[in-house]
Amino acid sequence: MDIEATAKAVLAGDRRALARAITLVESSRTDHRAAALGLLQVLQASGRQALRIGLSGTPGVGKSTFIERFGLMLTGQGLRVAVLAVDPSSARSGGSILGDKTRMDRLSRDPLAFIRPSPSQTELGGVARRSREAVALCEAAGFDVVLVETVGVGQSETVVAEICDIFVLLLAPAGGDELQGVKRGIMEMADLILVNKADGDLKPAALRTKADYTGALHLLRRRPQDPPEFPKALAVSAVTGDGLPGAWDEIRALATWRKAHGHWTDRRAAQARHWFEAEVRRTLLSVLDTASGRAALHALGDRVAQGELAPEAAALLFQPGASSR
Repeated sequence: MDIEATAKAVLAGDRRALARAITLVESSRTDHRAAALGLLQVLQASGRQALRIGLSGTPGVGKSTFIERFGLMLTGQGLRVAVLAVDPSSARSGGSILGDKTRMDRLSRDPLAFIRPSPSQTELGGVARRSREAVALCEAAGFDVVLVETVGVGQSETVVAEICDIFVLLLAPAGGDELQGVKRGIMEMADLILVNKADGDLKPAALRTKADYTGALHLLRRRPQDPPEFPKALAVSAVTGDGLPGAWDEIRALATWRKAHGHWTDRRAAQARHWFEAEVRRTLLSVLDTASGRAALHALGDRVAQGELAPEAAALLFQPGASSR
């Protein structure tokens, strides 16, 4: 791949070039990684930024339906919207269906929208390993809003909060009482809680759930990056569109406040440091994937399986290339 030509095409908003660039950064091949790092370094000089919105929630809560309706609302206002959807990968085969684009049929045909599904592979936390780099590519391509849809996640999977500027948690009606909202984990990371499916017969339940979480949020410790009354809970409907303009207003108000008070740049700097440290840990762990590392692990693993060593003691003996005496 011609890095300079690809960078120019991405900066010009070429969607095919953007798709190829994301494929490049997601590749694990050594030569592809070197090219991807070179491409990202060139694009970083553009200094372009988008509003990064992370969207998480349990399976079946309506994330894809919400994103399509929300994205169409944004493109209707003339905004360019990129959607990075992460699909769970099979623990057995490693494959993914990548069906999110099929669910967003109307949005995928919108000329102001770009949708890219990616497999989670072996990553935990609801996002793919290179989602952060894919977000940076979408920013360089000139998109105004980047939506990162996670896989269906649970209470403790909060990695997406280290990618986005605003973290939105989507909940279903009657999903829990006030105690559920006080539980630590993903609830502490959310900037905005949206109770979806507030329409039809489920509307009363959605309003009750919204009231439960509103009460629960008042019990959480206030964060320095939040203005008064944030985080907050709202009731929305991805089917009818009710509540979506209000949710967008709240997202913009929160982003504006954080920029004005310096939290925006501080948060992005902290996120950059987080991913630097994560890459250092990955580099150190990569020693396990060498021939000597695998041999040492296998030898020590046999001794642990036979009861000769405790797992903790064997871990202290692990040295790639050294004999496991």
